[in-house]
Amino acid sequence: MRLSQYFLPTLKETPAEAEIVSHRLMLRAGMIRQSSAGIYSWLPLGFRVLKNIERIVREEQNAIGCQEVLMPTIQPADLWRQSGRYDDYGPEMLRIRDRRDRDMLYGPTNEEQITEIFAASARSYRDLPKLLYHIQWKFRDEIRPRFGVMRGREFLMKDAYSFDLDAAAARHSYNKMFVSYLRTFERMGLTAIPMAADTGPIGGDLSHEFLILADTGESEIACHRDFLDKRWANRDIDFDTDLQPIVDEFTRQYAATDEKRDPAKEQALGDQLVTARGIEVGHIFYFGTKYSEKLGAIVADRDGKEVTVEMGSYGIGVSRLVGAIIEASHDNAGIVWPEAVAPFHVGLINLKAGDTATTSASDDLYAKLAAAGVAVLYDDREERAGQKFAEMDLIGLPWQLIVGPRGLEKGVVELKNRASGAREDVSVDSALARLVG
Repeated sequence: MRLSQYFLPTLKETPAEAEIVSHRLMLRAGMIRQSSAGIYSWLPLGFRVLKNIERIVREEQNAIGCQEVLMPTIQPADLWRQSGRYDDYGPEMLRIRDRRDRDMLYGPTNEEQITEIFAASARSYRDLPKLLYHIQWKFRDEIRPRFGVMRGREFLMKDAYSFDLDAAAARHSYNKMFVSYLRTFERMGLTAIPMAADTGPIGGDLSHEFLILADTGESEIACHRDFLDKRWANRDIDFDTDLQPIVDEFTRQYAATDEKRDPAKEQALGDQLVTARGIEVGHIFYFGTKYSEKLGAIVADRDGKEVTVEMGSYGIGVSRLVGAIIEASHDNAGIVWPEAVAPFHVGLINLKAGDTATTSASDDLYAKLAAAGVAVLYDDREERAGQKFAEMDLIGLPWQLIVGPRGLEKGVVELKNRASGAREDVSVDSALARLVG
């Protein structure tokens, strides 16, 4: 994409309402614009990041046999009355009425909806197990929306739901999602730490939240150093086998946040203790028959006996992750995108757009990179070099390829790695080989 044609309304000054790093940088980098309190429009650059995160989440959900559906944003209140949550959920739920005076709501979550769908069709143990998920916009009427997409009222979530015949099978589904989350966040360049958590309004008796490390995180984490060294994204994991040993590797180690920290355990860890700040990006729950019993998700087991289905739910904050990644990966100049989620792989900078040789070389590089399938943002504008450098650093693409008349005279272009800041002069062919490879 040529930057001269791209809609990228960057800002030089930080808007007064932006309180945290990710909010400031997302506004300045032209990724989002506020529509109303806690509700944002996603502009082209931000939308590309959002879709890249969504793609990784979808690939990892599909890899464990989770099937994608799409449920509506507007739900009937009667479903929530049936589960008992309509009055319990509180003012965060946006309640509305349609033209026929029926009570409706803008869904903050989908346990009731998916349970009704499953209950209407499942009849026997042969219909189990099932893992279903969707990626959909949610709404919670936060009393004080703040921090941009980190705590907005409208947000994009991945919700998954498991249906199993008994508690043992349900625990296996829970473990599949536990390990899948470790892989998902690692693919995004993040270290995720699972924490035993309260179940809150979702309910149940088993829950973990996943926090990623960021200096500006909302919670203080204390954990065993081993959490920082475990890697799962490149392992060949058979999700049909017993995954409890992998889960145990994490849950048997000390990890706590805020008021749940244990000073005695931390002292015992000595130099194996790590303290940092973290941001919640995922939450998983096993809640048994809380919803299936009330909404009639009952099947016949192998002996013909009626059994209430065991359930769990599993969320990832897709839009929240955009802000969380920025909180975890930025510097004084701007965003530093991990390659897997970056909106473009490389920023190609023509330092002298009015110069025939420089423009010809830049155009040729752009065409060759695009033909090789590399996502390129080509700054072909007639602007000052300083402005081009500042904006490329601000938007944080992993690589910058800089073409100028002086370098071309020597037969080289400059290649800059955004994360390390390392710069080197390389031949055009070498630059192409590095970026395409």
